[in-house]
Amino acid sequence: MNINPVILSIPIYFLLIGIELMIQFFSKKHIYRLNDAVTNISCGITQQVTGAFIKVFTIAAFLFVSESWAIMDIPVTWWSVILLVLGVDFCYYWAHRMSHEINLFWGGHVVHHQSEDYNFSVALRQGSFQGIWTFWFYMPLAFLGFDPTMFLLISALNTVYQFWIHTETIGKLPKPIEFIFNTPSHHRVHHGRDPKYIDKNHAGSLIIWDRMFGTFQEEEERPTYGITKPINTWNPVWANLQHYVDMAGQLRETPGFMNKMGVVWNKPGWRPQELGGYQAAPEVDKSTYAKYNTTPAFKLSLYVLVQFIAVLGITSLFLFTADDLLMNQKLAFSTLIIWSVAQFGVLFDNQTRWVNLEYIRIIVAAITVTLLFDTNWISMICGAYALISTGWFFYVRKEDQKVEAVKA
Repeated sequence: MNINPVILSIPIYFLLIGIELMIQFFSKKHIYRLNDAVTNISCGITQQVTGAFIKVFTIAAFLFVSESWAIMDIPVTWWSVILLVLGVDFCYYWAHRMSHEINLFWGGHVVHHQSEDYNFSVALRQGSFQGIWTFWFYMPLAFLGFDPTMFLLISALNTVYQFWIHTETIGKLPKPIEFIFNTPSHHRVHHGRDPKYIDKNHAGSLIIWDRMFGTFQEEEERPTYGITKPINTWNPVWANLQHYVDMAGQLRETPGFMNKMGVVWNKPGWRPQELGGYQAAPEVDKSTYAKYNTTPAFKLSLYVLVQFIAVLGITSLFLFTADDLLMNQKLAFSTLIIWSVAQFGVLFDNQTRWVNLEYIRIIVAAITVTLLFDTNWISMICGAYALISTGWFFYVRKEDQKVEAVKA
């Protein structure tokens, strides 16, 4: 059983999303869009599923350093816990800041900034590669000799804290709180793509690090959310890959080894002088700016939502039982989950070329779950799922084709 606080907090996350949806309903504010929210959560699903494999290596690295090279053996006491809370948050600040200032690292973090909305679902939008680049910033804590179990707990709680700051429904808080802690107001700035807001407020829990190291920015006008080059897709797999594909293209176009290293290790937007020099973020023309949006028919959107809820249940089962699964079971689970959320992105993007892969995904999903849990009642449920889902999707496609024929 997984006792990671991030995983155990999942019901609280969805409760808060539900509250925000209620606020949207009664206030008539446009807080959520179905396609954006599903993609945000799908990115979180992808990150958690891949993290089940990545964390084996990152945690092992921390344990190895702690056991082999620690200069002290710091006991778990009230004062060491306070020091560790500060240490984790300090390391988070620098890991987060470097994720914005080093192009290679930005590829792991950019996913979190891609949404053009700002709500609790954005907190769940995380990059699958981010942990590979950022975990090493915490190694000084292992060298100092902090308890690894306590480190993992406090690091997870630091992540949980940051969920509630992803909202526009909470305004500015009393000044003492705003001065010390990271708040929704401070973090809205961090998600802004306006030049004055870019690369500001990197804090995890405590905003004091930004104040100390010159990266603090007060929230003034409402930010424009997203990144300077929108990805224009609802596919969470492509959301994780696009930056690195673009970076590979930049490397091919950039002459000279040192210039290529500059593309990798300098800030996003860096170019050698012969290619125009640093490309600063442009001002947002709010008179012409429009969010990326596609409008699948209601019946297709409802189908995707129901299928997504089913995959969400499978993902929860995977995350809570991952430590007890065999490697082949983990691989089967994770492949099915990632394929599913990618396919939902295809459907939301109206990519007709790949739409019919949904039939194959339904059959593979039913077979995979049946084989993983070889019991009669699960086999019956999976059979019913495959039959109902294929029939439902066939009906939805026929209805869409009728609409397309009328438009033509």
